[in-house]
Amino acid sequence: MVLFLTVNGIISGPVFALDEYRLGPGDKIEIKVYGQDELTVTALLGNSGKINYPFLGEITVKGLTVKQVEQLVLKGLKGDYLISPNVAAQVLEYRPFYIHGEVKNPGDYDYHPGMTINQAIALAGGLTERASKEKIFLFKEHDKNNQLNASLSTQVSAGDTITIEQRFF
Repeated sequence: MVLFLTVNGIISGPVFALDEYRLGPGDKIEIKVYGQDELTVTALLGNSGKINYPFLGEITVKGLTVKQVEQLVLKGLKGDYLISPNVAAQVLEYRPFYIHGEVKNPGDYDYHPGMTINQAIALAGGLTERASKEKIFLFKEHDKNNQLNASLSTQVSAGDTITIEQRFF
């Protein structure tokens, strides 16, 4: 699903938790300026979190929301390069989340906004017969050393790691 957010409201779409979504390595983004095709940039974020943007050079977008990226580009282009730029940014592909332990197909999977652990398990082929529904742990991307107790309804973010442990008979 492609979601759009804009500075001046030209294109709009569902917003869910996208206002809070922070860009990170593995996200593929697109930035457009209405009427300026040469200023369209599609980039896959690497570990540096930086992209090259025409006229502005290297800009850091890691940790920013889509709206903050729009504002950053808008401020950089306004005045020196364009009188009133209309900037739109969107996430084309989200970085994956990871799931391992007692699921049928552990690995990395595409993240979708609003995803829960239950939905992540479904993507991973479901639970094995030895899986515990009480021993579910979530490691947030920004704090991989801190294990959080989770439930099937816990929200997952891009970059998170889910561990499903065995139950004892």
